[in-house]
Amino acid sequence: MDSLLFLSARRIVSLSPLPVVPPHLYPVLFQAAFLDGRPQVLQDLVAEWPFPVLNFQRIVGSRELLRDHSSKLCIQSVIGAVVEQLRLDLEEPGRDSSRCRLRVLDVTGLPDDAAGRAPDGMSVWSGTVALAKACVEVSKHHRESREFQKRGAKRHKGRSGAAAAVPRPAGVDVHADFFVNRTSYGILRDALQTGNAGPLRLKCREFQAEKLSVDGIVSLLKSLDPSGVRRVDLRFRNLGLTGLSVVLLHLSQFPDLRSLKLQYSNVDVRRATPELVLGIRCLARELGKLPSLKELNLGSSRLSGNLRQVLCELQAPLESLELAFCSLLPADFAFLSQSFHAAALKRLDLSGHDFSQTLLQPLRQLLEETSASLLHLDLMECRLTDSHLDSLLASLRRCSRLQFLGLFGNSLSTAGLKDLLWKTVEFPELRLVVYPVPVDCYKPGLHQRRSGSRWILEERLDRERLGAASAELGRMLESSGRTDVVWTYNPYGHGALDYFSL
Repeated sequence: MDSLLFLSARRIVSLSPLPVVPPHLYPVLFQAAFLDGRPQVLQDLVAEWPFPVLNFQRIVGSRELLRDHSSKLCIQSVIGAVVEQLRLDLEEPGRDSSRCRLRVLDVTGLPDDAAGRAPDGMSVWSGTVALAKACVEVSKHHRESREFQKRGAKRHKGRSGAAAAVPRPAGVDVHADFFVNRTSYGILRDALQTGNAGPLRLKCREFQAEKLSVDGIVSLLKSLDPSGVRRVDLRFRNLGLTGLSVVLLHLSQFPDLRSLKLQYSNVDVRRATPELVLGIRCLARELGKLPSLKELNLGSSRLSGNLRQVLCELQAPLESLELAFCSLLPADFAFLSQSFHAAALKRLDLSGHDFSQTLLQPLRQLLEETSASLLHLDLMECRLTDSHLDSLLASLRRCSRLQFLGLFGNSLSTAGLKDLLWKTVEFPELRLVVYPVPVDCYKPGLHQRRSGSRWILEERLDRERLGAASAELGRMLESSGRTDVVWTYNPYGHGALDYFSL
């Protein structure tokens, strides 16, 4: 239920023009204007913002609130208002007519519209582009203003014999999360290379790059202010061992880097050669230069038998380790179980490994070693059947702090899932289980389906059976008093826990 203060704020932001209000009411007015979708009001508020910091998430509220409301025009209006204030400062040096005291704009943590329900939300990619364009625009104003002021100063010096000092605008630091690909690379590069010395300075918290060359990645990393960058996420780029080592060489300059995601980097060390051994040593050495590293994602790197060699130089235990589809061997599991990482792991992703045979016992041992700390476990597409799951349950039940369990893509039956539910409802912190479509919810046989120019074979889903199985699991949760737990066969859209939210 909305407070009386918030209801009053909604009434005020509906007025035009805004009445004069005391400074302490600006945050609640900003919240009301954002949630009601009033971009012009937001622009007016920013123009006279009475505080040095404006933090979107802190003022507006939870990520859910931000996700469920149209945000694109509102965020664009705030960015535009900041640009306008800086432009006025540049054109009218020393002006004191503005009450705006804004020095830091924080737009980190905004949910991507791909996961949101608002049709016109601001994605991280589009937010990055908007900020980069704003930075380039302000830099252009800055250069033009300096040239104009230099010409004026020369004329003044010619008359008085001394050049007048030109005051520099204080400027605004913008803290944001960046997502860049080939389309947006150019504008972000220009913004970082030309804007950091100007009045609008971009400060990155999380940097995500997709399908960029090694040179492109390095160019952007060298242009970032390394302080405050907590995550670097490089995906869908065939960097290989050599490329990864080059990138990591530059990441060693980032003192606050806690999360490094390197999935789909085309690392394959299954067949050891002298060159690969040297490459692994180089990779391990560079990883060891990241003193704050707590999360590492090496998804789809084929590391068979080499996990120890890759992680051996790390200075502190990892709390999140994602090794999906990494072709691990029993020796890799044995190393991980005996390492100092095991007792610290909060998040573990071992998807894509075959636990139907020799890896099942190593997995049980690893779960027992991580049980005291483990919060998030993903075992997607691991060829688990009811019998395998049954043999895992004793070890799994020791992970009593578990909040997320992912089993999508395994061959489990409705009966097996019911047994799992009864034995995990006792987990007090469990909130989300993503289970596979039960094998008994498919009709016998296969049928053909056209996909483009090809025909593919697929199993026929019996939606009536699936609905009945899902409803039965729901009734079991209700009867056990655990309606706070979500059990779903949909692996998308549920916001699996991020490391920084654990």
